[in-house]
Amino acid sequence: MSNVELRQLQHFVAVAQECHFTRAAQRVHIVQSALSASVRALEDELGARLFVRSTRQVRLTSAGTALYEKALAVLQMAEEARDAVAQVQGLRRGVLAIGSVQSLPPFLDLPALLARFHDLHPDLEIRLVQGASASLLEQVRDGRLDVAFLPLSEPPGDVATSIITCEALVVACAPDHPLAGAADLSLEALTDEAFVDFEPGWGTRRLVDKLFAAAGVARRIDFEVNDLGTVLDLVARGLGVALVPEPVAAAHTPGLGVARLSKPEICWELVAAYAARPGGAPEMLNPAVAAFLEQVVAKRPAA
Repeated sequence: MSNVELRQLQHFVAVAQECHFTRAAQRVHIVQSALSASVRALEDELGARLFVRSTRQVRLTSAGTALYEKALAVLQMAEEARDAVAQVQGLRRGVLAIGSVQSLPPFLDLPALLARFHDLHPDLEIRLVQGASASLLEQVRDGRLDVAFLPLSEPPGDVATSIITCEALVVACAPDHPLAGAADLSLEALTDEAFVDFEPGWGTRRLVDKLFAAAGVARRIDFEVNDLGTVLDLVARGLGVALVPEPVAAAHTPGLGVARLSKPEICWELVAAYAARPGGAPEMLNPAVAAFLEQVVAKRPAA
C-alpha cells in the first residue's frame, strides 16, 4: 500500500458506505467519473477488486471487506493526527521547553512571565532549565530546548536569535571605590583592578574577555562565580569590580558605585535563541515560542 493515498481510502469508504457511486461522489464533492477512476486506481495498486458492480447495486468483495475496517482505522488515525497538529498550532497542547542563564536582568522577570503564559495557555506544558550560554545554545541546536534567553557575544550562525534588549556595560564597584562616579573611563585604567566575573564560557564573561583582548589590555580576575547575585555582592563588599549591564548595577541593593566607560559604548545583548527552518526569514519550529516572546516584549519597560 505504499502508493495508496488517503484520498483514495476516503473515496473507497464513501462508496462502501453509500453502496452507490453517484451518492458517494456527491458526499466527497467530486464528479462520479473521478471517483470511479480513484477506486480503479486503488484496485490496481492493491491487485484486487474491491467492489462487485452491477446496474442495480454496488457491494464489497471479500477483499473490499478486509480493506474496509483497515481503511476506517487509517482515516481515523489521520484525523487524530490533523487534530493533534491543530491543537499544537493553537497552543491547546504540546510542550514549550525554555532555557535561561541563571542570572537574568531585573527587567526580565521570567517567573512572572511563565506564570502569565501558563494562565493564558493552561494546557501547554512548560519546562525550564538553567545553564551557561554555550550549553543552552547546544540544547537549542539539538532540539532539547525550544528557546533560550542568554547574553550573546557573537552571532551563533546556526541558531536564530531575536534581541530582547541591548544595554551598555558599566563598571560596578563599591560606593566608596575611587572609580565610583567616573566617566569616560578607559580599559587601561582598569589594569590594576581586581575583577569579579563569571566562569569562562558564560556569555557575559566571553563578551568582556573579547573586549579586553581586542584592546590588548590585561586584567586580573580574583573571583570567578556562576551567578549574578554573587558577583554583585562581592563587588558591594569592595572585593573587586565587575562589568555588568547598567540596569543590573542600578537595581542592586545595597547601592553600588558605577563608572562609565569611554565611547564607543559596549553593548550587552540579551537574546532569545531558537531553532528555525533554514532559508529565508527565520520561522520558529514551535509556535509557542512566538506566543511566549510576545509576552516578553509586552512586559519590557518602554525605552
